[in-house]
Amino acid sequence: MRPGGRIQAAAEVLEDILSRHQPAASALQDWGKRHRFAGSGDRAAIGTLVYDVLRRRLSLAAQMGSDAPRALALGAAPRALGLSVAEVIAVCDGSPHAPAPLSDDEQGRLAAGLQGDVAAHVAADIPEWVMPSFARAFGDRAVAEGRAMAERAPIDLRVNTLKATREKVLAALAKLGAVPTKLARFGVRIPAPEGAAKSPHVEAEAAHGKGWFEVQDEGSQIAAALAGARPRQQVLDLCAGAGGKTLALAAAMQNSGQVYAYDSDKGQLRPIFERLQRAGVRNAQVLEGGNRGALEALGPRFDTVLVDAPCSGSGTWRRKPDAKWRLKPEALAARQAEQRDVLTLASGLVKPGGRLAYVTCSVLPEENVDQVAWFLGTCPGFTLVPLGEVWREAIGSEPPVSADGSAETLLLTPASHGTDGFFVASFKRNV
Repeated sequence: MRPGGRIQAAAEVLEDILSRHQPAASALQDWGKRHRFAGSGDRAAIGTLVYDVLRRRLSLAAQMGSDAPRALALGAAPRALGLSVAEVIAVCDGSPHAPAPLSDDEQGRLAAGLQGDVAAHVAADIPEWVMPSFARAFGDRAVAEGRAMAERAPIDLRVNTLKATREKVLAALAKLGAVPTKLARFGVRIPAPEGAAKSPHVEAEAAHGKGWFEVQDEGSQIAAALAGARPRQQVLDLCAGAGGKTLALAAAMQNSGQVYAYDSDKGQLRPIFERLQRAGVRNAQVLEGGNRGALEALGPRFDTVLVDAPCSGSGTWRRKPDAKWRLKPEALAARQAEQRDVLTLASGLVKPGGRLAYVTCSVLPEENVDQVAWFLGTCPGFTLVPLGEVWREAIGSEPPVSADGSAETLLLTPASHGTDGFFVASFKRNV
């Protein structure tokens, strides 16, 4: 396909997403089924353009003076496809499968970029109703934090220390431009692609098949490390999902002790079995998904309980940009209720002297510091362990500055740390 065809295709996919409220992944898949002549490179470029639009939907609409799919696709095309403005204008010539020629106004707006003062939420490319939460978390850096979440994300990998070293993985993936992560001790990063280039399929690499690494954002790696799991402990990953943090915990425990994996959704838990086998994990026990009674029957036996709580996912918006436009206030309220429920459940499973790590992939204070305050007020047997102490114990270096300025908890963000948005709070059970 020619570049004009890719722009037109992206506009058609965006129509399905914005007008018919179809998830981005489904809309792209459906378009591919209807246009089987499109090669893998074409589909990747179209997907890149669509996701770049969704990341910067509001600022693109302000630039182009319209939120129509055509206008958004045109506005994002130079950066997403690696084309000059003149090249975008030239390929939109009205030929078969290409967009109609640009009007004088469209050409001028495309060349000028975003002009003048715009509302803070437009500049940050986040929903207007979320802006007060960003301002509360980040103060005068709220727009900068939002803009960083509108950029493409790198691919981060966690080296499986049960089978490999970081040096070994870096050598195996040197051809992909792999470099060490800055904060996570066992992290490897493959930079985000530019223009129409697509990210490499790292799970097709032989090193992945051998169990040398897992795909895991650096922020997620840090959150798992800060849980503080050690060899010979009894550890619970309470909201294990597909098991990414379970694998990290098992490696930190050096395959000794016991790490239990539980999730309320057995379907989410299903992929963990293959991942455990590939990683060479021998100290994991997968509990029956959704069987809360059996979980509660274990009682307060755990040295460490990791709660990777259900949340808005606002910290992952650069990877899942359509999710930020689907988030509604009522959904946020529902996540908050779920967080309090899982914290209450977790509190009964930590033994005296044990630790409870509360983690979200959110940057919203309603899901983070507000829940910490609620938990401390509800469970007086627990105290908050300061970030510096937790970091030095788990990682052995001085901690970074939290994006919200807190000295007690840690908020990681793309703008401040180059990671996805993650929040971590550590509690100790005293009685």
